[in-house]
Amino acid sequence: MKKTNKIKELKLIANKLRQDVIRMTAEAGSGHPGGSLGMADVFAVLYFNYARLNQKKPYWEKRDRIVLSNGHICPAQYSAMAELGFFPVKELMTFRKIDSKLQGHPHRGSLPGIENSSGPLGQGLSIACGMALARNLDKKKYKIFCLMSDGEHDEGQTWEAVLFAAKNKLKIIAITDRNGIQISGFTEKIMPLEPLARKYESFGWRVFEIDGHNINEVIHALNEAEKINGPVQIICHTVMGKGVSFMENNYEWHGKAPNKEQAEWALTELEEWRRRIELEND
Repeated sequence: MKKTNKIKELKLIANKLRQDVIRMTAEAGSGHPGGSLGMADVFAVLYFNYARLNQKKPYWEKRDRIVLSNGHICPAQYSAMAELGFFPVKELMTFRKIDSKLQGHPHRGSLPGIENSSGPLGQGLSIACGMALARNLDKKKYKIFCLMSDGEHDEGQTWEAVLFAAKNKLKIIAITDRNGIQISGFTEKIMPLEPLARKYESFGWRVFEIDGHNINEVIHALNEAEKINGPVQIICHTVMGKGVSFMENNYEWHGKAPNKEQAEWALTELEEWRRRIELEND
């Protein structure tokens, strides 16, 4: 697949990423399909519309950096990378298998194109801050994106990085998956985060709140964020498990793979959604 600015094509790509996620986690018998499905639209926009990348030269000096802090949703990232040409699509079926480059949480040393190893939540924004500080010292121009989960805002390290980025006016575009769910339940019952946007604003960040499944809103927010000389937080309101009826808004699918029958059911629903997208006007 090539990069595109057509909304319909980006919707179709997001649907393809979702189908890959189901196939990968079902084949592995483990993984985190819920958040991966929920962020497929954002990954489609980042990899196929917005970020400057070179799949033939994964560590090209001028590339934009995509830091995945919530590494458990790597199935969606792996799918985007494969569909864009970083590695063969057939390798997606090696996900979580022995000696695979596609580990259950990303490992920078295993897969070219991965910017950071992740697994323990709460570290990604600190990594992005370090990258941004180095970029400024080197007088470079590349953009830095940091994908985060809402649940990892329970981690104190996240807020230390929020403070650091604001103090140093670091140009970072953070993107938070605000699905309201973490591994053991709903965020507002486990550790309430609201008012999340006002918290970031009080720390000196610019904030955009969007529908994370609306391709136009994702693109617009990224375009506006790029104009700002300082840290930006894009809060993406999403549905965990988006596109698969029995997974949507069900925290049990945070870290549970579908069995064969469930995968077939999910893929049938996603294929029906794909056909509806095909009928849309460009």
